[in-house]
Amino acid sequence: MVEKLRVVCPDCDSTNNVPADRPADAAKCGRCHAKLFPHAPIALSGERARKHLQNSDVPVIVDFWAPWCGPCRAMAPIFERAAQALEPRARFVKINVDENPELAAQYGVQGIPALFAFQKGQVAARQSGVADVNTLKSWVDRLAA
Repeated sequence: MVEKLRVVCPDCDSTNNVPADRPADAAKCGRCHAKLFPHAPIALSGERARKHLQNSDVPVIVDFWAPWCGPCRAMAPIFERAAQALEPRARFVKINVDENPELAAQYGVQGIPALFAFQKGQVAARQSGVADVNTLKSWVDRLAA
């Protein structure tokens, strides 16, 4: 039997089962037919964020940020490049802490930007401050192995 990976759609938030032996790059949502991996960070909040963090078999890399934060603005293009290079091995998510203070508090975010790697709903790695693409790649390499 072919192993399947649960992947949450970035558009409609449906949980999809993607056969592990098929190229994930081409995978589309069974409900809305959107690409499951857009190769760009997706902005999430509230329940949508919780669904992606809890129901994804691929690692989810989260950038907790705010629009007024200079280092967050510096991190944005780095995070974008990482998403372009590393999806579908991981999902890249941005969460605005001003709009989602409860999520920031739930995960103990004290400074931004704060980068978290989630594996099956659990925090697997975290870092405060700007990171480079290689740091994000090493997280994905370790978690997606």
